[in-house]
This record gives sequence, C-alpha cells and structure tokens, in this order.
Amino acid sequence: MNFLRFAVRRVAEMAATLLVASFVVFGAMYLAPGNPASFLLSGRSASPEALAAVNAQYHLDDPFAVRYLNWLGDMLQGDFGRSLTYRTDVSRLLADRLPTTLLLIAMALVLVVALGLLLGRIAAVRGGATDSAVLVATTLAVGTPSFVAAVLLQGLFAVKLGWFPSGGAGAGLLDQIWHLTLPAIALALYLVGMLARVTRSAMLEALAGEHVTVARSRGVPERQVIRRHVLRNSLGTVLTTGGLIVSTLLVCTILVETAFSIGGIGQLLELSTTTKDFPTVQAISLVIVALFMAVNLVVDFLLPLVDPRITLGTRGADA
Repeated sequence: MNFLRFAVRRVAEMAATLLVASFVVFGAMYLAPGNPASFLLSGRSASPEALAAVNAQYHLDDPFAVRYLNWLGDMLQGDFGRSLTYRTDVSRLLADRLPTTLLLIAMALVLVVALGLLLGRIAAVRGGATDSAVLVATTLAVGTPSFVAAVLLQGLFAVKLGWFPSGGAGAGLLDQIWHLTLPAIALALYLVGMLARVTRSAMLEALAGEHVTVARSRGVPERQVIRRHVLRNSLGTVLTTGGLIVSTLLVCTILVETAFSIGGIGQLLELSTTTKDFPTVQAISLVIVALFMAVNLVVDFLLPLVDPRITLGTRGADA
C-alpha cells in the first residue's frame, strides 16, 4: 500500500471515529441526571414562563437529532458553545487552559520516554542484580496511582523541603516549568514503570533473536549490536504503546491538575462535570478524543520508519 493511499484511509477512519465519538459524547450528556435548565435556574422553583424562556434560549425543546446536528455544525465551525458556569465562550476557556495542560503532558512525556527507555535498556542489557532492582522499582512505580504520587511529592518536596511550589501553574515559560515539575513527575511515574517493562521485554526478545547471534559471531561490537539489532527492532513494540501512554496522560491530568490546583483543562473538566456545565464537558471530551486519535495516527505513520519489518497498514490489519 502506498503512503498516500494509506494516509487518506487513516484520516477517513479518524474522521468517522470522531463523528461516532461526537454522537456518544453529546448523547451521554443528555442521559446524565439533571439538565441545563435546572442548573441555570440553580434549583429554584421557576415559573412556566421562565422555564420556557430558558428552554427557548438554549433550544432545549428541539428534538435530539436537531440539537445534535446544530451542535455538530457549530463545533465544525469552531464554536464550542457558551459555558453555563463561566458565562463565556468555551473556546476561550480552552484557549486559556489548553496550553498549560499540553505543557504538563509534554514534560511528563519527556520523562516517560527518557526514563522508561533508559531503565528498560539497562535492565535487559545488564541483567542480574541490576535487572532485579529495575523490576522492583518499576513494580513500585506501576503500583502507585497518580493521585497518590501527587500527594506524596507535594508533601515531601513542596511542604516539607520547600523546593517546589505546592500548587498553581506559574507565569512565563521557566516559572511554568518550575511549577509543573512535581505534577509532571506524578503524572509520569506510573508510565515510566510501564514503558520500562515493555522496553525490557522487547529487548530481551530481540536479544534472543538469530540475527543477534549471527552479528555477535561475526565480531560486531556489542554496542553496535545493541543499537542496530536490538534497540531499533524493539522501538516498534515500544512505539505501539504511544497511544496508550498519551491517553493515560490525558485522563490522569484530571487528578493531578486538581491535586496541584493547576488551571488546565483537566481541572476544568472536573469542575464542569460537578456543575453540569454541559457545553464545556462536551467540548473537552471531544478535544481529548481528537488528541488521542491524532497521536495514534502519528504512531501509525512512524512505525514503518522505525521498524522496517512493519509495512503501512500492518498494525491496523492486525488489530
């Protein structure tokens, strides 16, 4: 399959999946207890005229299909609606908060990739006591939920030692990085352990391969064997976990941003869900789905470049 045909097919699949996801997200909000009218009236007993005015303003009396199509059309034009809680455009809320969340995820992703690959490589290549120590450390990391890690890091490094701020997102890039260091570590800890284990298993499998034995028998230096024949062949397996890693980061930002009082979309989603701010919850949910699918699309494009044994569309076919 040539690249253009593969890219068109994957983008079409992504668009179709986003369409289904938009229907699920929109429908789920209207299956939840409560409705926008009761929230806007703040539980007060309203007159039939007041209730009718609210329903007319937000088109709540329209059939479900009409509301969905109108909402979808507005979303395609970049209009995410108006927040019921903040009384402002949802697109403005996202523009204010999304950069903070993306910076937090980027910092966590750097930690996950750097430490996960390094620990997995060290465990697989050195073996013995080093392998056992890495397995114990990664077991502890995988067994520590993000919100527990957030509380522990906050108590030790922010409250007791005072090395880092206990909350907030900071202002300016360097100050933001300083404020987001502990949240990024809390967010990355579980995934560092998971990626290290995946890398270790993939490299051990590659080390047992016939091509590695042949390379060693020909006198190829061990470092070259590891770099060319083991690590490269293992990256395909590691890269396929990219979508899972990013989706986990996106979900866990809700807990970490709340614990550190970071004004990102994770904290906004938590607050909006609590207050039944339907337009904001729908927009954030769809943005998260779109980000997750975009990462998987990039992974599909990168896999054949990283691992020559994989051809375009192979992963999708296998899945």
